[in-house]
Amino acid sequence: MRNPQLKKNVKHIYIMGGGVRSRNPTGCCPKNDTSCVPRQCGDHGNLFTAYTKNPYAEFNIFGDPFAAYQVVHSGIPITLVPLDATNTIPITEPFFKAFEEQQSTYEAKYSFQSLKITRDTWFDDQFYTSYFMWDSFMSGVALSIMRNGQKPNGENDFAEMEVMNITVVTSNEPYGVHDGSNPFFDGRASPKFNLLKGGVHSGHVQTGLDDSFCSLKGSIKGKCQDGYTKEVQGPDSVAVLVAVKAKPNKNVKSPLDREFFDNFLEVLNRPEQTGLFNFTNQFHHYKEIMYKPDFKHQIRGKPVIFDMDMSAGDFVALLWLLKAPIEAIDLRGILVSGNGWANPATIDIIYDVLHMMGRDDIPVGLGNITALGAPDLGCEYVKAIPHGSGGSLDADTLFGLARDLPRSPRRYTAENSVKYGAPRDTARPELRQPLAFEVWQHIREELKPNDKITILTNGPLTNIANIILYDTKAKKSIEHIYIVGSHLADGDGEEGNVFTIPSNKFSEFNFFLDPQAAKAVVESSIDITLIPLKAQRQVASFEKVVRSLLAAEKTAETSFVYRLLLSMQKLQKKNQAYHHIDMFLGELLGAVFLVQQSHIDHSITERAIGVTFGHADTDGQTVVHPTNGKLVKVLDHLDANTYYAEFAELLSAKKQSAVVGSFDEQKRMWN
Repeated sequence: MRNPQLKKNVKHIYIMGGGVRSRNPTGCCPKNDTSCVPRQCGDHGNLFTAYTKNPYAEFNIFGDPFAAYQVVHSGIPITLVPLDATNTIPITEPFFKAFEEQQSTYEAKYSFQSLKITRDTWFDDQFYTSYFMWDSFMSGVALSIMRNGQKPNGENDFAEMEVMNITVVTSNEPYGVHDGSNPFFDGRASPKFNLLKGGVHSGHVQTGLDDSFCSLKGSIKGKCQDGYTKEVQGPDSVAVLVAVKAKPNKNVKSPLDREFFDNFLEVLNRPEQTGLFNFTNQFHHYKEIMYKPDFKHQIRGKPVIFDMDMSAGDFVALLWLLKAPIEAIDLRGILVSGNGWANPATIDIIYDVLHMMGRDDIPVGLGNITALGAPDLGCEYVKAIPHGSGGSLDADTLFGLARDLPRSPRRYTAENSVKYGAPRDTARPELRQPLAFEVWQHIREELKPNDKITILTNGPLTNIANIILYDTKAKKSIEHIYIVGSHLADGDGEEGNVFTIPSNKFSEFNFFLDPQAAKAVVESSIDITLIPLKAQRQVASFEKVVRSLLAAEKTAETSFVYRLLLSMQKLQKKNQAYHHIDMFLGELLGAVFLVQQSHIDHSITERAIGVTFGHADTDGQTVVHPTNGKLVKVLDHLDANTYYAEFAELLSAKKQSAVVGSFDEQKRMWN
């Protein structure tokens, strides 16, 4: 759209996505099974999270229907490999077995291992009828068409082709009625991109997986068609070459019933152009070493559990807790909120930090990835987090610096077993990622008779709420909870930090991301200290914390944290998408206050509070209720200069320092 002159430089576009005449075989009921309720059976699309609202769209096109429309209608020749074709090439059991027996290259081994984990952790027993060769099949079809000289009929070895007239549906009838759903028209004097008023783009746009507009009375299938690659005639149609089904195997004696199956395995196992290394033979002296300290003859401080959601501030706080003298605090476990600032696989970085500090003994438990009371695949609250920590794909939440950490033998994995709810046993159930509740129970059961647990939370309170609600012994085992979160508006107009929901001015992210959990924890009978946004903002200066680290003695920990905070500071200055990331500095306060509160001048008051939920404009807001609220301690003020000094001093201490300082140091050992 910005550079229309570039279209002449594009010869052809191959697209894997959409569904034109497709009939999804997933979720169909066996014959004569009267108790079975069909799910997506017969749908054009494959939105397993939203077929009750939109049974027409396929994931890739649904992700951005207007972009798909622009590409399909660009005038550039298009070949589409939609669900019409990919639905006819499921991963079959004979193919899986043949793949298992043909793994002579690193690529084949890696691909099979990935496929096996997917099969072993599939959500039901219909993997062989629900999992298809989507992307790889499209690649094979595209390469075969190119190899045959891109003939007009799309002749290729693997798929039957047909020219169809299609368009991409971007909005739903009635057109021209503005109901607040369509950002191209609603609230604008003239439509965006000069779109036609009352045209095909001017209708209702599906606003989410639960859009009530899309429901159809008396049917479990919805009426919305956003992202549907629809077969149409007339001026708004485009002639597109479409793959309609996979070709059968020419070798009728082969157990593999599709021509592409044989080719896929042959190509993937070719010795030509194969990878030179896997991880273990790249480093000739590679060893998986687990560092577990011996504390038998040491006095250990109060047992502490750290609950985090893996933002940049959380990782710095974790490093700081690992530096704290074992005589002061004894970090027993880490619970991870999967509904915070990172995806669950970011657990790998936690394992790497623990390995760096020689603490492979500390268990890490994964909590729920959705808020309390929300559907398993719901995004009601977490959608408020920008994509990545900034708005870019900062998937590791350390802005690329996670690569510098040493690599732990422990990794996140979805490997599962029947014991923990999987539909089948896997080959390596011991690799299964522990769950937060399991880690909690393990720690509680190992407590000495007079010990109680102190909890520090730096993320949504989902894990803690689940523990309190579902473990009857929890409250007796918890001594204190320090909560880094909440915003107590004192009538001075100071706003919260949920900057992505402008209508919610006075909430704080950790409380907003799971307001029901925050309410459950705050209103429990447990002793609580709140470290609210107002206190966090008193110590959220990049300049001061970076300066304190620069003046401190250099250790692997200070070097890593210094580089991280300096990178964050530069991002904030240069890119508007990162304007908010100084709020991660406030997350360090909980760890420092937990350990060093007696060294820092501060003031604490008691207030009776409550937490609101039920409406996006007020979700997660903390309100003072002198009569009906729960009495909690609130950190109001602290000496910021002493705080920065204490933070840098402990981080630079030689005691309990890194065992392996970086990945470069690890590589030198392995070489």
